[in-house]
Amino acid sequence: MASYSNIRGMLAITKASLRTVFRSPQAVFFSLFFPIVLITIFGSIGKGGGVSVDVAFSPRTDSTNAVYAAISSVPVLNIEKADTAELMDRLRKGRIAAMIEVKKKAGAANQYDVHLITSSASQRDIPVLQSILRDVISSVNAQMNPDMTNYATVSSEIIPGRPYKQIDFYLPGMLGFSLIGAAVFGVAFVLYSLRETLVLKRMYTTPIKRGYIILGESLARIIFQLLTAVVIIAFGKFAYGFTLAHGWITFVELMVLCFLGLLVFMGFGFFISSIAKNQNVIPIYANLFMFPQYFLSGTFFPKSLLPSFLQSIIKFLPLTALNDSMRNVSFEGAHLIDCGQQIAILIVWAVLIYGLAARSFKWE
Repeated sequence: MASYSNIRGMLAITKASLRTVFRSPQAVFFSLFFPIVLITIFGSIGKGGGVSVDVAFSPRTDSTNAVYAAISSVPVLNIEKADTAELMDRLRKGRIAAMIEVKKKAGAANQYDVHLITSSASQRDIPVLQSILRDVISSVNAQMNPDMTNYATVSSEIIPGRPYKQIDFYLPGMLGFSLIGAAVFGVAFVLYSLRETLVLKRMYTTPIKRGYIILGESLARIIFQLLTAVVIIAFGKFAYGFTLAHGWITFVELMVLCFLGLLVFMGFGFFISSIAKNQNVIPIYANLFMFPQYFLSGTFFPKSLLPSFLQSIIKFLPLTALNDSMRNVSFEGAHLIDCGQQIAILIVWAVLIYGLAARSFKWE
């Protein structure tokens, strides 16, 4: 009788284990798909010029000189155009770094002053902008008048504005992160579990109407998540000085946006629980919906760092609409009526996903 071969046994175990791994959706997603998504996203951030600074030229700028031409041609400066009132409003809210006014110096025939008008809300970008302008002006001075280095100089002034803090960017993103994760995963897993254990079927046989069963489950999750949002906002406000532009009014408007976002994300949870064949694929479907939005919707870093061709696409993602509207309301002082585009995007998503969920929903 041939002796038992440990090597053959080991190879058989290896073969069976490999089959199990390749048949596991979680393993494929986290080992292959998810890293590829991250590499694609973060690899794209540095393309097309890297960091950019949003600026605007003052209407009083003299555009007939070499300094203006040189500044206009700097690829990392994103020159925005609008009427003066709109530009000043953006400046005070920190949406642009500075207004640049190029003008002739008084009493000088061929000398220019590059005057920067900044606000206290946009100071984080000023060191980068000043470094860029120093290099540009140094180059222009050398070309235009090698013997005199003051063909162009820089001056600046700061106007009042709402100070911008990192928490003002990150807290709305973390709110969106919390809401989408809890709503999608929570609803999908709970409903699937209730269906798999035949609890939903038993509920269906009771006198209560079907719609009220789903409504009861939904209300419980909405109440819990809104309480969570209250805690997050309060923590950010009292621990880090999170900006609520209009006080309690802004707080109420943030809660309305959180409620609307929850409704949309719960719809995806309902849909995923209905199409999932087993509990193992729920994380895959949920992550396919959530993870791209984490990195494309301005949750962890500004969308402006992404390639420009993506900007016109990602604004239609539901998490982008929620993040943008919450930041507009909390820091910039906008009201719900000013966030019509973002709210419309969320409503359209809600109609679409609940239509799909209603068609695919199963009680057992």
